[in-house]
Amino acid sequence: MSERKALLILHGKQAVNEQVRAAVMAHRDRGWQLDVRLTWEAGDAQRLVAAALKMGYPTVIAGGGDGTLRDIAEAMVRSKSTASLAFLPLGTANDFANAAGVPLDPMEALNLLDETAQLIDLGEVDGQIFLNMATGGFGSNVTANTPEELKRVLGGAAYFLTGLSRFTEVKSSFGRFSGPDFQWEGEFLALGIGNGRQAGGGHLLCPHALVNDGLLDVCIVPAALDVVGTLGTLLSGGINGLQSVAVSARVAWLEVEAPEGLDLNLDGEPLASRQLRFAVLPEALRVHLPRYSSMLQE
Repeated sequence: MSERKALLILHGKQAVNEQVRAAVMAHRDRGWQLDVRLTWEAGDAQRLVAAALKMGYPTVIAGGGDGTLRDIAEAMVRSKSTASLAFLPLGTANDFANAAGVPLDPMEALNLLDETAQLIDLGEVDGQIFLNMATGGFGSNVTANTPEELKRVLGGAAYFLTGLSRFTEVKSSFGRFSGPDFQWEGEFLALGIGNGRQAGGGHLLCPHALVNDGLLDVCIVPAALDVVGTLGTLLSGGINGLQSVAVSARVAWLEVEAPEGLDLNLDGEPLASRQLRFAVLPEALRVHLPRYSSMLQE
């Protein structure tokens, strides 16, 4: 059996979360050495990962929302360590965890420490690494402009409400996309490039994405005459309706050219550019996921 020792890097907002405290204490009673460190400001996740690996922790636990998970995953990949990563999803959307089947209950999430870690892919764009998805267009705008207070009160439904309130601001973007055996250009309303399946509080842009297939899933929602209808389908999570209008592909890399610029959301991190190159980083990180996660290729 592997060493039952892990460091939980916990978002500072969760310091008084009694469910997390109870779950940590219960796993200590089961024989786990579970130490806890809190993040306070930008850069703390990277610093704490480096310290954990230097101290020889075989497993790191990312406790927070999608942005925290991304920061810690990126730091571990850049360290080139063989340590494994577990997830304690505590955000509003928890898009990666929900799609992968990671429980949102802290006790059940920490139970995955006993699952064998598996190698998964990550995505990379112009030097930045992402765990879940890069989104652009209207969906990215909604995610970036949803107030924190609204997310706290309504959870994932806050993204839907914000989207409805911003219909009058909708405009399309022009882009050229090219990858292995894939070419497309035109006006689009929304874009998803996924290692994971969903973003923005449950919008399934890449419903068939797998995290260990060596590919990124691409979803482009072309601009249509019925803009309101198309975005209504997107925001309501209508998978079949969305996929019927979307341009989809699965590629190892993708180049994007947007002459007027493109604003992206990278697991919560903003990114703006006119030219981008996405690539998959195959088998980049060892993670503890449910044994029969639908995002794992058998």
